[in-house]
Amino acid sequence: MKKPLSTLIAFIAFFQFLQAQNNQIAKIDNPVDWVNPLMGTDSDPGLSNGNTYPVIAMPWGMNFWTPQTGKMGDGWAYTYNAHKIKGFKQTHQPSPWMNDYGQFSIMPISGKLRFKQEERESWFSHKAETVSPYYYSVYLADHDITTEITPTERAARFRFTFPENKESYIIVDAFDRDSYVKIIPEERKIIGYTTRNSGGVPDNFKNYFVITFDTEFEISKTFSEAKLTDSLESNSKHAGAAIGFKTKKGQIVNAQVASSFISYEQAERNLKEIGNNDFDQLKEKGKKIWNHELSKIEIEGATPNQIGTFYSCLYRSLLFPRKFFEYDANGKVIHYSPYNGEIRDGYMFTDTGFWDTFRSLFPFLNLMYPELSAQMQEGLSNAYDESGWLPEWASPGLRNIMVGNNSASVVSDAYLKNNGSYKYDIDNLYQALIHGANNAGPMTAVGRAGAPSYNKLGYVPFDIGLNETAARTLEYAYDDFAIYQLAKALKKPQKEINLYKERSLNYKNLYDSEHKLMRGKDSKGQWRTPFSPFDWGGDFTEGNSWHYSWSVFHDMQGLIDLMGGQEAFVSQLDEVFSLPPVFGDKYYGGVIHEIREMQIADMGQYAHGNQPIQHMIYLYNYAGQPWKTQYWVRETMNRMYNPNPDGYCGDEDNGQTSAWYVFSAMGFYPVAPATDQYVLGAPLFKKTTIHLENGKKVVINAENNNADNRYIKTMKFNGKNHSKNWISYKELIKGAVLDFEMTDKPNKERGISKKDYPYSLSND
Repeated sequence: MKKPLSTLIAFIAFFQFLQAQNNQIAKIDNPVDWVNPLMGTDSDPGLSNGNTYPVIAMPWGMNFWTPQTGKMGDGWAYTYNAHKIKGFKQTHQPSPWMNDYGQFSIMPISGKLRFKQEERESWFSHKAETVSPYYYSVYLADHDITTEITPTERAARFRFTFPENKESYIIVDAFDRDSYVKIIPEERKIIGYTTRNSGGVPDNFKNYFVITFDTEFEISKTFSEAKLTDSLESNSKHAGAAIGFKTKKGQIVNAQVASSFISYEQAERNLKEIGNNDFDQLKEKGKKIWNHELSKIEIEGATPNQIGTFYSCLYRSLLFPRKFFEYDANGKVIHYSPYNGEIRDGYMFTDTGFWDTFRSLFPFLNLMYPELSAQMQEGLSNAYDESGWLPEWASPGLRNIMVGNNSASVVSDAYLKNNGSYKYDIDNLYQALIHGANNAGPMTAVGRAGAPSYNKLGYVPFDIGLNETAARTLEYAYDDFAIYQLAKALKKPQKEINLYKERSLNYKNLYDSEHKLMRGKDSKGQWRTPFSPFDWGGDFTEGNSWHYSWSVFHDMQGLIDLMGGQEAFVSQLDEVFSLPPVFGDKYYGGVIHEIREMQIADMGQYAHGNQPIQHMIYLYNYAGQPWKTQYWVRETMNRMYNPNPDGYCGDEDNGQTSAWYVFSAMGFYPVAPATDQYVLGAPLFKKTTIHLENGKKVVINAENNNADNRYIKTMKFNGKNHSKNWISYKELIKGAVLDFEMTDKPNKERGISKKDYPYSLSND
């Protein structure tokens, strides 16, 4: 039977598409063109493929912009499967679970004046949507209007193209929970503020905004809740404004907008970031800025899919923590304190959770952006001065979520990497670490919940009114190691150094030799009974014992010894992948999205969609089987990431899951921040060139790299054979050439000697 011609043509087209995806592109220009800000947006509360929204912003910008498909106050502000846009929102949301603060929206409409979000919304199609980091455009079908946005760090330009209509409007919605707007027609201006937030703010919190237009207002109205009035001013629980004009077909209305957490005057000052640039000029400046940052890591010899994934992940790695500071009339750095509500001098950054981002995002910034990292450290010192604590999750101030005291890692790794090259108050930060390490904070996610028990018993017991105590213990032990490393560098008293070294071994107190896994204990030293290593939650945080038992970042040799040696250790690692994805969900009372993401990934108990286990793949390097790391790193990159709306396998989490990919694609990963080492995986591309801030270059060559050749046959570091399963940061930043010979078969003779293994505290 002959196949129809159309079927044959479709088959040929599909075959050509597959070939194109497998073909490697030698070199690219304009890496920003490969970024897909929609990567990860095909998500919902039950299943996360990233839980991202398209961020239209400058790197680390104070203000982001995004189209809004969700209802006012919905953390899922934009979801890929939505069909209608309600407005274009200035947002500061770090994740849907944290929700937003300081948000307001702008929405053009045509026809009858409709200001309520469910009445003004418009159908749209992704086919008529252009999304890049520096530019967004969409056609609003119900209004026959095209909206375009291009941002600066604290301001943005909008361009609206209207149809011929006697009634065309722009709605400014300052959102509910107390807001204010004022229309100033003679200045073609709207000012206002929003107080809407999700917590973590002082009582005087406001985001002040200023919007100017190039078109005279023919109609000016404001609304309070559901009531529209002719008043030029509205101060209510839910305030907004509507300006209107008659438009000709294709008529363009330009708007400029900026905001400030300090004052209207400061918002006007921030508006000057736009300068004299028209829309297209500002757009080109934004493109140039993004290309400059993304080009700091050049890749060659990659498939289109890999290029898109890499630069989309790199883009996500350059957004958080956001700049929460502004420049006064004299150009001095100032900030509104999200901790005490005062206006203070100096840097401030926010919207990051250290439980997620200490693992790879902050180490990435320390490698690529040491000066910016130093500014972030100054911001942390300011946060300590203003709140009395270091924030473990800031959005914008202290938030009571997650566990651990991982500011210790963030502070220590930055100082140890920059080696005193940047001036900030490290002594103040060290005191902040000591304070946080020995005291329970004003909320369980600040300082150390259970600190008295941890310091007395060497672990946090589960019978003192705290949950997730095994996770806390393991993270506190690593955090103590980070303090130990910093104390040595700062030449603190030997007694103090020894104390934190000893505490960093506390992980041993929860090791259960029967299961060869970590297990919770009560205050009398009795194990949690009954115990299933497949149960999520309880003594662990967003995971189970199979996930958390590897959280001994600083002393894998110690864990290997507990498990009975290398063979037993590797057997346990292997079992993570070979076990079925079974789970217990009693603690949560149902299946949380992180559980579901592990279950459907077909990688056994390996749950890459959440942070606790993301380093585990690299641990084969500590036990003489680095080829297994090489296999699973490539497998994870291939299967768990793509540059599409379903491109992640769980929450992206402020750059952490993206930075994992960026590091892993380059061929190494920071298993233990606060050490000098990166643990080797295997490079993904034929060539990677890293342009360091000090002017040096790291060139990573893997000429015969391809889909089959995922294993390292030989490696050279600056021309010398390199058998070690790690590389040194200090050597890397001097400039380096890494030459990999890749093969399709594991080399079981390389990296198998103990002298080749990465750092472990037990080997000191």
